[in-house]
Amino acid sequence: MDPLDPFQALVMGIVQGLTEFLPVSSSAHLVLLPWLFGWRDPGLTFDVALHIGTLFAVIGYFWRDWWQLVGGLGRSLSRRRLADDPQARMFWLLVIASVPGAVVGALAEDAVESWLRAPAIIAALTIGLGLVLVLAEAIGSRDRLMKHLGLGDAILIGISQALAVCPGVSRSGVTITTGLFRGLTRDAAARFSFLMSTPIIAGAGLYNLRHLLTGGLPADERLGFAIGFTAAAVVGFLAIKLLLRYLQRNSLLVFAYYRFALGALIFAVILAGVRG
Repeated sequence: MDPLDPFQALVMGIVQGLTEFLPVSSSAHLVLLPWLFGWRDPGLTFDVALHIGTLFAVIGYFWRDWWQLVGGLGRSLSRRRLADDPQARMFWLLVIASVPGAVVGALAEDAVESWLRAPAIIAALTIGLGLVLVLAEAIGSRDRLMKHLGLGDAILIGISQALAVCPGVSRSGVTITTGLFRGLTRDAAARFSFLMSTPIIAGAGLYNLRHLLTGGLPADERLGFAIGFTAAAVVGFLAIKLLLRYLQRNSLLVFAYYRFALGALIFAVILAGVRG
């Protein structure tokens, strides 16, 4: 197999960094890019680069938060009173919320690869979650902060994250939307979503990394790996920062409209017979 073109690696790294954290579905975009432009499948090695890049982005942005969460956990364990420390309480809520997505991702990965990567299905899911996002914006009270989250919130948001295994749904999109339905402010829903994504992204990256550690990184794939990793890390960090700032004063409707346009474009390309 020919090495991945550096330009394609750069484009896909940028797209991964943006779409992993914006509520528009990274998996859908990474499936659709090769389909639309006739690019070859970049392969597992490049997938590892993108996942590790976005992992660096989310840890780089939220390292202080995780330092406080782990510190709170340590204090609560030493006192044997887990619920008294707010940082420890949030740590366990994030753990609980991460479980459904991790389980479904591990069990359903092969089925998703076989059944749900068709462009028409991705287009339908892209538009469908856009409609749900519009509804959440319309009826969510947006008067609860992260400190108000409880066990029920964590379980429901975690279950919704499991749906992100389907390309077109979007991990950040479905979890932020569920947070809005639970009355969270937009930036609180996004912050909890990003913190919750950290173990999921780490798990996916490390799961695939085992293949790379076994076989090594081929010399002809090193440039593409480095470009994709760097682009995903830098753009992902900026996407998190800008989205959290944007959501302090603005709604998520612009992303719903983007999803409608993307879904319509995919259906138009299919109907036109440009791509099979």
